[in-house]
Amino acid sequence: MRFLLKEYKNKKESIISRLEEFKDLPKEDYLDEFLFCILTPQSNAKKCWTAIEEIKSNNFNKNNISFILKGKTRFHNNKTKYVLLALNNWNKIKSNLNKKDILELRNWLSENVKGYGLKEASHFLRNIGKSDNKIAILDRHILKNLKSLNIIKNDKIKNKSDYFKKERQFLEFSKQIKIPIDELDLLFWSNENGEIFK
Repeated sequence: MRFLLKEYKNKKESIISRLEEFKDLPKEDYLDEFLFCILTPQSNAKKCWTAIEEIKSNNFNKNNISFILKGKTRFHNNKTKYVLLALNNWNKIKSNLNKKDILELRNWLSENVKGYGLKEASHFLRNIGKSDNKIAILDRHILKNLKSLNIIKNDKIKNKSDYFKKERQFLEFSKQIKIPIDELDLLFWSNENGEIFK
């Protein structure tokens, strides 16, 4: 725990600065983050972001997406389908992003977007500055850290109710150590990967 607090002190300024960048993200860039969060499951985040930059530079040309994703993300065939669906449905999705209740919005995204679960929906909302320290991105890095700190008993998510339970435990821990959950997420991630990314 002492190590965690020390790391937070060292990285706090950079973490807060990154979260401010998320909040300041122009709405026209929301689609990039939305597609990025489709690609990240079980894949390298940096490679996924490179794929998004290529897709964007190709003006979201639907014919090139599968070729771009191959070699940059796992399960590229399924993810190509999800990206194409997301592009077709983006206007409907975008119109729902004004929902004030973040939990309701996150749950709606996880139920209505192919390729999204609670983790991906939470990730997207954090990356566009809407998470408001109310939701958790329970990826393997976070779960591993929570288990090593004895916050959770196991680092696997069984189902939705298990996700919500571990999310509550993470939120409670965040309050106890007085580090907002969005900041704690980036702290864990940077401790694992050596940098503050997204």
